[in-house]
Amino acid sequence: MAVLEKNTPCELCLSKKFSMFSDLSGEHLCNISENKNFISHKKGQILYYEGTKPMGVFCINSGVVKVFKTASNGKEQIIRLAQKGEFLGYTSLIGEESYSNTATILEDAKICFIPKETFLSILTKDNIFHRRLTRALCHDLGVMENKLTDATQKTIRERLAFTLLMLADNYGVDGNEKQKIDIVLTREEIAGLVGTATETVIRLLSEFKKDKLIEFQGKKIIVLDKKSLARLSDFYG
Repeated sequence: MAVLEKNTPCELCLSKKFSMFSDLSGEHLCNISENKNFISHKKGQILYYEGTKPMGVFCINSGVVKVFKTASNGKEQIIRLAQKGEFLGYTSLIGEESYSNTATILEDAKICFIPKETFLSILTKDNIFHRRLTRALCHDLGVMENKLTDATQKTIRERLAFTLLMLADNYGVDGNEKQKIDIVLTREEIAGLVGTATETVIRLLSEFKKDKLIEFQGKKIIVLDKKSLARLSDFYG
């Protein structure tokens, strides 16, 4: 069950520096603080469903959110894992369309919900924020184009290696060459990120472990050799 909490003023939010709100004026930050809802969500809860209409945007204060589409066979194709400072739902809101995907809580999260009227008001009044949002939309489009290219030109082994590198960069701890991915993902979820069958991911992870590229610590993956994974993923190719 989601729990409504006492609002944290945006200017005091530790995640603000990671978000597109980082350069907003004090006036606009106050406007958001006065109108937003600050809500705690537990793992497994749905933030929004594909096909429903957006009533505002979500800004992640902490935790991880899984954004995915469900195929006709029931399998999830994970679009991205969103974390602190990231916005969700703004593309559908601006485009005046229903959500094109579903978002669910992957790790316990605190999320601010900003009503449509408040968000669009700031978007029209703040040119710098408008430009930042436009750049973000263009970046997201480029990311999707790259994913489409990778899906047709890279092997599953290359895509898995690249996915592990990205997870290590975004959620890695311990640093240097050996890096633990400090987020629990099921084999099905990793398959959803890569865009392949769960059985294939299980087999390839086992091969990566045998080749000493990774090892397992409980349900978490430790990347042992980032350079070899980079070569395998054709990251520098």
